[in-house]
Amino acid sequence: MSNTTVSATNAALVALRERIDALDTQMLALLNERARCAEEVAHTKLAEDPKAKFYRPEREAQILTRMQSLNQGPLRHEQITHLFREIIASCLALEESMRIAYLGPEGTFTQEATFKHFGLNVATQPVDSIPQVFREVEAGRVRYGVVPIENSTEGVITHTLDMFMQSGLRICGEISLRIHQNLMCRHANWQSVQKVYSHAQSLAQCRYWLDKNLPQAERIPVSSNAEAARLASLDDTAAAIGSRQAAPIYGLQIMQDSIEDNPNNTTRFLVIGDQVVSPSGNDRTSLLVSTRNRPGSLYHLLKPLAENGVDMTRIESRPSRTTNWEYSFFLDVRGHEQDAAIGGALEALRQEAEVVRVLGSYPVAVM
Repeated sequence: MSNTTVSATNAALVALRERIDALDTQMLALLNERARCAEEVAHTKLAEDPKAKFYRPEREAQILTRMQSLNQGPLRHEQITHLFREIIASCLALEESMRIAYLGPEGTFTQEATFKHFGLNVATQPVDSIPQVFREVEAGRVRYGVVPIENSTEGVITHTLDMFMQSGLRICGEISLRIHQNLMCRHANWQSVQKVYSHAQSLAQCRYWLDKNLPQAERIPVSSNAEAARLASLDDTAAAIGSRQAAPIYGLQIMQDSIEDNPNNTTRFLVIGDQVVSPSGNDRTSLLVSTRNRPGSLYHLLKPLAENGVDMTRIESRPSRTTNWEYSFFLDVRGHEQDAAIGGALEALRQEAEVVRVLGSYPVAVM
């Protein structure tokens, strides 16, 4: 390459770097202007209501959806969503300080989902069980909680459903997280491990990979993937399956990544609190319905939805725990409880069912 060509290349790089510096300066000024607007929102709300809440799931969903619709690349939609979530979270922190409880310990996928939704700088509190997440929110020790509700491969998490039968908390939001399972251990010779620790669902999500690559290893289910990582950190003959975040926390090396059998493996999480969420334009409503055990009871519960043109996306049954062989049904439908169609369906449902409770209307997760 000639000196002339090198000189031209260097000049082009200098020009590009100067342009990047100028853009960074503009972005910094705009970010701080946005932050000042957020502070003014806080002052305005507090002047009207000293107990005002600043976390607005429907507003955040509208912002993220709008940014994706305007995005022309080269950044992917998921990257735009991640960047704006952090911006929103940083501005929200200027308005109020929130603490979020999640199913712990540190290094679980629930922690990862919490940070995805609320930003990396939010104050968090890991707890030992799903019921404890509900109790922390009910007691007011935290503002919101995050719990898993279903996995696309292994199905619903029944412990979470059962808690809604006891608790008056509402669903304020949902989080969809792509689950990438990783094999981690203390040393590089992962093929020789004799035990693999993980949560039962994670073991199930990787069963074919384990059959092929570690057929000799005993599969030991434990309470969480973080607990699996802790146990593997104490044993050279063991490995753990879990989130990438768990490896540095417990001093492990990731030896094989993305070992899940289904590449589209996704877990859905719920944000729980005491907040009624306004419509966002793309919402989901969760219902708890129970009725006496009689011929055609399920048909009579579903008929009002069909007659009002309401699209049901999920139904699960759970024992009522009060009378043998009677069940409660959990339904997810498209739309918001303030929509006319859902309102009509709820009115008709209340004439058929013993119990009809709206668990929450909230924005559909933005990936």
